[in-house]
Amino acid sequence: MAATWQNPEFELGGVNHLALVCSDMKRTVEFYTGVLGMRLVKTIDLPGDAGQHFFFDMGGGNLLAFFWFRDAPDAVPGVSTAATVPGIGEFTTAVGSMNHLAITVPEERFLEYRATLKGKGVRVGPIIDHDESELGFSTTLHDGVYVRSFYFQDPDGILLEFACWRRELARPGDVTHTPKTAADRVVKV
Repeated sequence: MAATWQNPEFELGGVNHLALVCSDMKRTVEFYTGVLGMRLVKTIDLPGDAGQHFFFDMGGGNLLAFFWFRDAPDAVPGVSTAATVPGIGEFTTAVGSMNHLAITVPEERFLEYRATLKGKGVRVGPIIDHDESELGFSTTLHDGVYVRSFYFQDPDGILLEFACWRRELARPGDVTHTPKTAADRVVKV
């Protein structure tokens, strides 16, 4: 959550939609409507039988879209998708990939939602209480935790996060790190 701020350059209204790629549109519809409760609001068949493009209502005026392409290559865990979820294993992905999608949930329902997903058979990672400590997280909830979250994956391995902000961002001390450059990367061969 960020403090109210006006962009002096463009009047941006947030994310219109995020478009991801799935391997099986039927299975994707079943997961996002049946497991996560999103509403399917628009379906499109692409010209020339090239694929499909479906849109789901995430709430709050936000949409999540999926493409199904007839000739899409398979995902490569650890490259195009995370190998697993934070707190369980490696979640680094390649430059240009989408690492994860964080979805805002109310803090008062955070634990309930985690239990509901587990009850539906979804493997969820541990709760991560993000704070300003050296590790960046705590094993206990305290006043310095600015966001609570847990991660899980959809049927194609897309990394999802349920997150609840605990305070406003952009306070003094929130922006203190020097951005790294391409020269700082260690590229594995």
